[in-house]
Amino acid sequence: MAATPAMRALVLFGVWTIYFAFGLVATSLAPLVKLIEQSLGMSHAEMGTVMGAWQLVYIAAALPCGILLDRLGSRWALLLGALCVAASAFGRSHADSFGGLLLAVMLFGIGGPIVSAGAPKVIARWFQGSSRGLAMGIYITGPAVGGVVSLTLSHSVLLPHFDNDWRGILGLWGGFAALSGVLWFALASLPGIRAIADERQASTTTPHGQLLLGLLKQPAVRLVLGMAVGVFLISHALSNWLPEMLVHGGMPAVEAGYWSAIPTVIGIIGSLSIPRLAVPARRFRILGLLCAAMLMASVLLQFSAPALLLPGLILQGIARSTLTTVLVLTLVELPDIGVRHAGMASGLFFGAGEIGGMLGPLLLGVTYDVTHGFSLGLACFTLITLGLVASVRRLRMLA
Repeated sequence: MAATPAMRALVLFGVWTIYFAFGLVATSLAPLVKLIEQSLGMSHAEMGTVMGAWQLVYIAAALPCGILLDRLGSRWALLLGALCVAASAFGRSHADSFGGLLLAVMLFGIGGPIVSAGAPKVIARWFQGSSRGLAMGIYITGPAVGGVVSLTLSHSVLLPHFDNDWRGILGLWGGFAALSGVLWFALASLPGIRAIADERQASTTTPHGQLLLGLLKQPAVRLVLGMAVGVFLISHALSNWLPEMLVHGGMPAVEAGYWSAIPTVIGIIGSLSIPRLAVPARRFRILGLLCAAMLMASVLLQFSAPALLLPGLILQGIARSTLTTVLVLTLVELPDIGVRHAGMASGLFFGAGEIGGMLGPLLLGVTYDVTHGFSLGLACFTLITLGLVASVRRLRMLA
């Protein structure tokens, strides 16, 4: 049975919903940093460790989860991923110490790679040509919208509703994550969708270790993985610490929550427009511009004046939301990868990226405790983005 536009839309909606829940839980701590630190007696360095904890698990789990995805099929694998994300949120809501919160956040590192590797694999299987870039741009808005909801509603709506109890908010996000998994499973079980969603690739006669080495032998693959480390380092650091950075610059907490949502809102617009333009003929030009935007953002965010801060937030939103999508699109369309090895390749990409995702929040937390400010951390980001700009030129020659 041929896939119809309606079937593709349902699949895309199911993936988007899980990724929305992913974004809710991933950013859930950012607007609540001060309350959680006060409640559990934690320092900024400890909170930075917590924020980077799930990325540490993610690094180890990414490749096995990519293989698991290829073996189980996306119907069951994405359900499992969503339930792990939900369990992480529930665990956070019941944490009573630094160690308890750390373990709950680490659980996210099991569900995260299943979701982030599964989503591009599903889209690569169901969409082709220019519609693939558009579909990737649409599903990547899921975590962005989830981040907007988390950042804007936590202080203004939900904390008053839960009598200033941060635990209730995290429990709410956990419930939504569980429901998103159930919704995906129901949609993926519909006639005509189930056969493709259950498609597995366990019949390959090539050992996974050999496939992995084959991918890593490609210089273009290694360079994309290196770029992923830098992109994720900056993106995760800013998504976790931006509200606190703005409060440190003199903003009230509620206002900082709204300002922190600006990059995410801008990112949604960018996700819907930029990836569909990143066809092979102009992909590297777009990559270069996105890296340059991230470079400028790292400079402008060091200022508290609105005239400089606002452009920095806008540029950050454009780059953060689309760089990952365009890099993944580049990776899965490299020779000898394609849909067949998209699960393993995506697992590699996100596993490498989360090395940076782990280091980024920790870097900002530690440099803040040492210098009592965020300028040193942002200066480090400027150096990293200079490397990203240079990497685009090299990738153009290799791909």
